[in-house]
Amino acid sequence: MGVTNSNKVINTDRITCDGALRVTLALTAAPDIVSNPTDIVLVLDRSGSMTGAPLAAMKLGAKTFIDLIDEATDNNKDGQIGSGSQMGVVSFSNTAVANTQLITSVDALKTAVDGLTAGGSTNHADAFTKAVQLFDPASTNAKVIVMFTDGNTTTGAPPAPIASAARAMGIIIYCIGLIGSDGLDITALNDWATDPDASHVAVTPDAADLEALFAELAANISKPGATNIAIHEVVNPDFVITSISSPTKGSATMLDAHSLRWNIPQLGVSSSESATLDFFIRHISQLPGTKLVNESITYSDNEGNVVSFPKPTVSVSCDIVVHPEDCPVPVELTVEGCKDSVLVDMGDVYLESQGQIIQMDVTIKNVCPGKRVALAAILTEVDQSGMEYQRGMKVMTIPAHNFPMCRDVLVKCIKFVVPDNRSLSNEGICGPRKFKARFLANNIDTDYRCCESVITL
Repeated sequence: MGVTNSNKVINTDRITCDGALRVTLALTAAPDIVSNPTDIVLVLDRSGSMTGAPLAAMKLGAKTFIDLIDEATDNNKDGQIGSGSQMGVVSFSNTAVANTQLITSVDALKTAVDGLTAGGSTNHADAFTKAVQLFDPASTNAKVIVMFTDGNTTTGAPPAPIASAARAMGIIIYCIGLIGSDGLDITALNDWATDPDASHVAVTPDAADLEALFAELAANISKPGATNIAIHEVVNPDFVITSISSPTKGSATMLDAHSLRWNIPQLGVSSSESATLDFFIRHISQLPGTKLVNESITYSDNEGNVVSFPKPTVSVSCDIVVHPEDCPVPVELTVEGCKDSVLVDMGDVYLESQGQIIQMDVTIKNVCPGKRVALAAILTEVDQSGMEYQRGMKVMTIPAHNFPMCRDVLVKCIKFVVPDNRSLSNEGICGPRKFKARFLANNIDTDYRCCESVITL
């Protein structure tokens, strides 16, 4: 069968500017269909939401799938599925119908697919039930269900228990999902499919992608298990790889901050196998937006399996950052390579204060465009009796921003120098000091104008 599924998923679709997320790569491979005959049931959604382009795209994808299995089973596109494998078609809307039994005639299978019309609700439970009934329990053939759907369950019994019972019988379940007009519960597809979910579920929002998804699955089902697998992942330059977990198969190595390599000696050579790799990345850019997680990913193996991975995106939200105080200006110096030491006069440094420096950040919420903000920071120190002593106040103007809507503004590095005053504490020279910080903020700019006063006698 070769590589029967490949996937790439992330654990969240939204992070902050310096946020992190987990990326999961997954593969499933199985032995060659010629030496391991397989009974396959195509389960096809023909509910009302499939009307028009989705139904046409599904038919094209299903017939492409049938042709590829035909050719793979006997190395000849002769209109007959060979080597002991068989295929059947089940379609469903309000209820499910076995449009064919498990047969080998390509023409009969395609005729069944072409005859489908859209209409009605979506009954996934009956679809799984009818599909399972097509398999012969006494047969030694591998058993596969390929479930295609574009919507949520709207009628019938809960499908999850029926899918679970099918998996318990040794049936491998793949799910292809089209995000249709009524939405799609991807969690449900993950629940129905054989584990791991990432290797057995493929979802697209574009009906035009269906032929490619069906074709890739059929092509990989027909090939032998994969050997000498090499996957090279390069993440988007706005991210860095922070760590890699041990994969369930093979080994993974971080090549640099932006790339890794995953090697698997063999997968699915004697039976169906899955492998997953988790790695963690962090966003390092200061620019917000919806961003691709990976820049590129390449796959190779000795069998020449054609493998593509999804390209997940994550929404990155970055606050506006203001630096109201500059860092000290550095003094440059040079040390010649052949000298062991150097003596440099660094000039004068003026003592600001004895004590400590407190540096604080604060976020001003919901600042509207075009409005400057006056910000006051007040710092007090608290003695053992709870009395407060003034340690400083700063007032600053935060520049207006030009974003089209109100935004949070992060004000960074507000510094206070607090002189040494151990008289407030009995903790000794290294003991803790207690402080309280208060912030006040208001808009400076306003379009309000007071009415002119009128004096009367």
